[in-house]
Amino acid sequence: MSDDFSSMTVAQLKELLKERDLPVSGNKKDLIARLEGADEAPVQEEASEDAPEGKDDAWEDDDDWDSDGEDDFHTARQKPVLDDATREALALRAAQKAKTPSFRRTEWFRYARLSRSGWRKPKGMDNKQRRNYKYRGSLVRVGHGKVAAARGLHPSGFAEVMVHNVADLDAIDPAVEAARIGSAVGGRKRATIHARADELGIRVLNRRRDA
Repeated sequence: MSDDFSSMTVAQLKELLKERDLPVSGNKKDLIARLEGADEAPVQEEASEDAPEGKDDAWEDDDDWDSDGEDDFHTARQKPVLDDATREALALRAAQKAKTPSFRRTEWFRYARLSRSGWRKPKGMDNKQRRNYKYRGSLVRVGHGKVAAARGLHPSGFAEVMVHNVADLDAIDPAVEAARIGSAVGGRKRATIHARADELGIRVLNRRRDA
């Protein structure tokens, strides 16, 4: 039975939980475990309805839990389907990133506005950073590049796809791709995208707690 649950999407698992009056919070692994527990001990679930209100019963009886957005924010934690080579590349990239120096702009310590800005190539004939004086910080070089196999991937392993409307979700493969909603998308359309992403089992990387 667990194999059947594993092949289902998060939205389908939540529908089964709602039919059995069970909480729908947690990731896909939690949902499957809750369904398996309900199949193994249905009598205990029926008895819990008449039991005194406790922490677990409070979640089950709270009708507003699904509507406040908190539950949806925590359920979209799908994991990508990665091969061994990609997993090794992600691990290697993380190890490389830990050894990469922080690239600071010339004289970032002197002016606050420069400390908040990004990297700029140092220029000028007498620029100490351009001349590679060690006390002036590291320069951006080709040698600081990361492993090519993991280039462009999210730390979770997903390939990011920019989404601006609900129709953009249809072109996403939930197994290897995740959605990132554009910054110009409004709150109402964002909520619609979240709902559709849950139906398709797509992870939204920049999901908001209040949307």
